[in-house]
Amino acid sequence: MTVSSSPYDLTPLSNAQIEKLAQKLTPEEREVILFQGTERPFCGGLLNHKHAGVYVCRLCDLPLFDSVTKFESGTGWPSFYQPYHPDHIKEIMDDSHGMVRTEIRCARCGGHLGHVFEDGPRPTGLRYCLNSASLDFRTAPPDPKSA
Repeated sequence: MTVSSSPYDLTPLSNAQIEKLAQKLTPEEREVILFQGTERPFCGGLLNHKHAGVYVCRLCDLPLFDSVTKFESGTGWPSFYQPYHPDHIKEIMDDSHGMVRTEIRCARCGGHLGHVFEDGPRPTGLRYCLNSASLDFRTAPPDPKSA
């Protein structure tokens, strides 16, 4: 078991576990989460979502972003300036589409979330640009002992 200081289990999921969890996904969610797709801008269901709570990985339920860090970036995708816990996000260099960006994935299941850019607001200066298809919303974080 790999536990962060938050204290969620971050042990990487096996391919079999990922495929079992992926059975609940829609075709669009599968494309985004499992095959690094991107939903069209201004179309995601969580773009204008303003409720207090926690955004979790749609595939494995790991808390990823707190609603207090969400901001309107004008980009067409939900944006946050800080992850729920730094250990819950994995960063990967992405040189697709003729540019170099930093892709972000769920640290537990490896699901594609979006990208992080250095043009966000204070206090971090970061903009985590997410696909709504990669996220689910909870009014409270899942219990770490059951997640």
